[in-house]
Amino acid sequence: MPATLSGNSHLPPSPPRFFLIPPDRVGVKCSFDEAKARQLRAIPGQRWERAKGFWTFPRTRETLEKLLAVFRTDWRILDRTVADAFGLNQPSRRVPASVPKMARQVSSGIEALRRELTIRDYSPKTIKTYTSCVRSFEEYSSPERLEDLSIDDVRDYLLYQIEERGMSAGTISQIINSLRFLYMEVYKRPFLVGVIERPKRGKHLPVVLSVEEVKSILEGLGNLKHRVMLMLVYSAGLRVGEVVNLKPEDIDSERKVIHVRSGKGKKDRYTILSDVVLDVLREYWKAYKPRTWLFEGQVPGQPYSVRSAERVFEVAVTKAGIRKDVSIHSLRHSFATHLLEQGTDIRFIQELLGHSSIRTTEIYTHVSRKQIGTLRSPIEQIIQPRNK
Repeated sequence: MPATLSGNSHLPPSPPRFFLIPPDRVGVKCSFDEAKARQLRAIPGQRWERAKGFWTFPRTRETLEKLLAVFRTDWRILDRTVADAFGLNQPSRRVPASVPKMARQVSSGIEALRRELTIRDYSPKTIKTYTSCVRSFEEYSSPERLEDLSIDDVRDYLLYQIEERGMSAGTISQIINSLRFLYMEVYKRPFLVGVIERPKRGKHLPVVLSVEEVKSILEGLGNLKHRVMLMLVYSAGLRVGEVVNLKPEDIDSERKVIHVRSGKGKKDRYTILSDVVLDVLREYWKAYKPRTWLFEGQVPGQPYSVRSAERVFEVAVTKAGIRKDVSIHSLRHSFATHLLEQGTDIRFIQELLGHSSIRTTEIYTHVSRKQIGTLRSPIEQIIQPRNK
């Protein structure tokens, strides 16, 4: 969308984001710029993915050089996975490559972090994120011992991530979280990162699908398993990680509820089971006869992967011709918004979604047509709508 239409024309353009698209293409997501768009269209093999809002190109070194030239930057803005795919390696920025690392001591620090997180029963996803953030910090700083680094080392690293890699406020906060845990909980140095302020985060409203759009997505799914999965996400307000981890015994057909176990924050909750979904679930049960997991993946005995579920949604959205920038999580946003528009008390919605704070749920009041859709613009006092 052009910046003038989005209301953000006064903001500087964000740096481009490069990512890999299997098996042999590279994707680029960037701010709208007509001049750059013309240059990108001139690159051989380009494709504009309108539904997803990004460009794709052949994954060749020649194409990469042309892309970097368009954005007037170099390969150092690339994520490591992208750089590796093109045979590029990002050297340490602070210590020459000839200086050896004390690998054993550094690894022991990261291992101590992993052990402490495990003992405190943090989720595998959080453990992976925190250790990855600390490992990247260590590779940038190249210390003999992680615990010997100073607050200036931390600030230098954060500045590098913001200015040269264009990391978002959310990612920077995640890095601060991981370093804060390492230095406060593992090394017992609370004053090292405790004084670092978090960057301001933008307040973004969720993208909501209309009832008609949800209907077109579900009706376009020919695969029964895929249709039931997305029906459950929308009808019960589930997160993608929650739907793929459902077990047959979590479906209580007598009480018409779904038992969500260990949701976000490792909290259990109950949410609604629609009669419509229950009918389709019974059809699915007869066809697939699930045992351990309600939705099994390609490997017997293993749950359906989160990425596969996301891909199902992406394909369905493209097939339905929907151009909004949505993800499978948008079905959960749509569930909450549509309930609110039906007049459901917001505190019931809070319980169904599993939000700890009502303030989190209140964001849906900003996108609900119940509040906005009934208002009349003052222009209608001057010009009457044609359909009236």
